[in-house]
Amino acid sequence: MKKILKKTSKKNVRLIQQKILLGGISPKQFLKEYWQKKPLLIRAAIPGFTGILDANELAGLACEDDVQSRLVRQSRGKWYLEHGPFPETRFAQLPGKSWTLLVQSVNHHLPEAAELLQHFNFIPHARLDDLMVSYAPDGGGVGPHFDSYDVFLLQGQGKRRWRVSQQRDLSLVEDAPLRILRNFETEQEYVLESGDMLYLPPHVAHWGIAVGDCMTYSIGFRAPSAQELGTQFLTYLQEQVQLDGMYTDLNLSLQKHPAEISEDMVKRVGAMLKKIRWNKQVVAEFLGVYLSEPKPDIVFDTAAGMGLHAFRRAVANQGVELDLRSQALFYENEFFMNGEKTAMKPGWAVCLRLLADRRRLPAEAMAAVLEDRDLLALLFSWHQAGYVRCGSR
Repeated sequence: MKKILKKTSKKNVRLIQQKILLGGISPKQFLKEYWQKKPLLIRAAIPGFTGILDANELAGLACEDDVQSRLVRQSRGKWYLEHGPFPETRFAQLPGKSWTLLVQSVNHHLPEAAELLQHFNFIPHARLDDLMVSYAPDGGGVGPHFDSYDVFLLQGQGKRRWRVSQQRDLSLVEDAPLRILRNFETEQEYVLESGDMLYLPPHVAHWGIAVGDCMTYSIGFRAPSAQELGTQFLTYLQEQVQLDGMYTDLNLSLQKHPAEISEDMVKRVGAMLKKIRWNKQVVAEFLGVYLSEPKPDIVFDTAAGMGLHAFRRAVANQGVELDLRSQALFYENEFFMNGEKTAMKPGWAVCLRLLADRRRLPAEAMAAVLEDRDLLALLFSWHQAGYVRCGSR
């Protein structure tokens, strides 16, 4: 086996791992038969996986100011929701069952979480939302619900019972602090153990219940609604579109009703608005900016104390990698870093695309960067902004 692995390229090794992750089917087959179509249960998706942190470490994250966390409790048929950060004393006050702690974007805080997401690189980075980790004692859960995104539910420590339904009735309980389904009907039921995984497309109803203490890793992929995309695109166009001229009505005629908006005015303004145009390039640039834009709660730690020459020496020896909170995407010759667009100059594509794909440029790949003063200056500006850092894991 060792000899075979030595002769296998890194790409092939990655495909072998993804085939195990997907229960023996290839990523291509998964995308064709299951992605956004139907659930898939995968036993031993990551053999031996018990998690990347324990319950105490998760609770520690939930106490941090820059971490989004929630506490969900159920008592006497009612649901209660609290938002973090939480004082340490809060967890000592909780009962022995029927509650859940959820921590969002763990991949922004732990390198091990970001590495776990690399297993899912067969899904475009533009679709990735985050890695949420939850802990629950026996009976804990967030109730029957549905998500508006694709999700892989990977079981870490312990066991969780999942009830799944592809029901059409998605009506919700009124006045509940969570999106709890009013009429949930179980169609399938699975108990997931450490390393097992369940894939669910958007709007598939599900209900996870802890069987003893357990932790679940939810890898979510955003699926924006048409309304959300439309609203955000129009906002983007406000900053991109410039219309010349002004409204004129040289041949204005008397109106019977001065308060009436005339048909002539409607036609003139309609003709002005028809000048608003967009093409494939504008849509691509919008997606690059919008999908790489950091969430409102993200604040980057700006780098200080390192000049360009020191940065050059550091990356020559250590390489460079994206900050855990950074998102980098590209389209043709346009590169997008955390909502900022940069036109890639000739010779930049190989380095920047590798940085976006792998989230790092090792030292051995830095030769082209060191030879290009402008590219080095760009990476240095990102380093100063906190978007990238020296070193490659």
